[in-house]
Amino acid sequence: MRNVFFAAALIFFASCSTTAQKQEVFTVDGKAIRGYDPVAFFKESKPVKGVDSLSYVYKEVLWLFSSAENLAAFKADPDKYTPQYGGYCAYGTADGHKAPTQPETWTIVNDKLYFNYNLKVKQSWDKNRAALIEKADEQWPAVKQQK
Repeated sequence: MRNVFFAAALIFFASCSTTAQKQEVFTVDGKAIRGYDPVAFFKESKPVKGVDSLSYVYKEVLWLFSSAENLAAFKADPDKYTPQYGGYCAYGTADGHKAPTQPETWTIVNDKLYFNYNLKVKQSWDKNRAALIEKADEQWPAVKQQK
């Protein structure tokens, strides 16, 4: 019986780590894009912190919003507002790896939201943005499977 329990626990923890390795959306404390409202980047042209009382689960991640209107807009078309590459660094994705991001590094290009690791990386990304987006788009299917 003890061996059955041990085997079941081992399978459970192995499946949990597999899920964690393939997290498609960048989170901090279980919140997408560090708890910032993804719709606000489009409507207010700035990072706006969301609130816990206005939340929605999408792609198994908690998204926060600053207004009921933004929450409704996201629910109606989440793919329109979800950041590219799951909110991971666009430059890093082009380079073939996941990297965390900061909200102040946001950019909207062709109605798509992008983030970068920090402002210095964003400056490098801005210099060759179109080519890096093309490369990141190619890399993303493999990168999103990484830890």
